[in-house]
Amino acid sequence: MGLVRVKVRELAAQKGWTFKEVAERSGVVYNTVKHYARCPGMSTVDFISLKNLDRTFDVIIEDLVEIVEE
Repeated sequence: MGLVRVKVRELAAQKGWTFKEVAERSGVVYNTVKHYARCPGMSTVDFISLKNLDRTFDVIIEDLVEIVEE
């Protein structure tokens, strides 16, 4: 099983948003946003949260996640 990293930190910085703003705009729980931003790699992520985040940042899901280990 591989690991993915969610690029919340980078995308939020590009928009000038805090993690709290990302959570409010996306409807994703703040602690989830914070966890995704700080975690270097996860084996599982919530797909619904990723879809909400990609819409919020106006990117495709492939631009939201990075495979860090296959």
